[in-house]
Amino acid sequence: MKLCYQAATPDVAIADSVTAYQGTLDQSFGGLSRLGYDGVELMTLNPGALDWKEVKQTADKYGLNVVLVCTGEIFGQLGLSYTSPVEDNRREAIRRSKEIIDFASYLGANINIGRVRGQYCGQLSREETEELAVHAFRELADYGAPKNVKIALETVTIMQTNFINTLAEAADMVERVNRPNFRLMMDVFHLNLEEKDLYEAIRKYSPYNIHVHLADNNRRYPGQCGLDFEKILTTFKECGYDGNFCTEIFQLPSMEEAARGAMACLGPAAERVYGRKAADRRDT
Repeated sequence: MKLCYQAATPDVAIADSVTAYQGTLDQSFGGLSRLGYDGVELMTLNPGALDWKEVKQTADKYGLNVVLVCTGEIFGQLGLSYTSPVEDNRREAIRRSKEIIDFASYLGANINIGRVRGQYCGQLSREETEELAVHAFRELADYGAPKNVKIALETVTIMQTNFINTLAEAADMVERVNRPNFRLMMDVFHLNLEEKDLYEAIRKYSPYNIHVHLADNNRRYPGQCGLDFEKILTTFKECGYDGNFCTEIFQLPSMEEAARGAMACLGPAAERVYGRKAADRRDT
């Protein structure tokens, strides 16, 4: 297993709402490496504005794996989605997602789909929205398959979207899309809000899962509020999950303190549950 931290690439506008470490690649990757993280999940808006070789070399320099590239800011900063009632909006969302798939493939990573899937709206029926989503998911999965990129559909709380809120709904969508590289991911912040029993939901839908987001139940760093992260990690381990656990948290009270606080909680828990040992990294 790997403990990872979400890091924004320089093309993402700096904002308090961004749930990722922000700054130059050298600052972000260097700081996270020295805190003992194994990898990063990149928040990216426009891969064409980046030097892909520099991203890979900087990650290698600090001994970090790039495990996933997220698509959230395609919706968050641009307002694009796969189920918009506006066709040009949908096309641009898919085009940008394909660029992110290309970027992820270069880095040996996967991608996720969160809010960019869109939501039910008055202009379209529920059936029309779902059909648009299935079509987009299949198109992206088929595009990613020869590039060895898996796509992880993320359930999101009703407070952020009204479309695919529970693991049951996400698993049903995975079955409808019917592509081997289209799976789901679990974000414990959303699961805690939408599932009757967080631990039973993890157990039941673990066969679909390929990635995990960690945040406390106030969306701050693990250990700040009420979730039991050692029990959460133990549940995933009992289900046979040995993949990546990545924070997606508000950077409060600061990026440095959030990253340090998350590791202070997760590092010892991961060692007790998984036997993980943090890498001994020196300043580079």
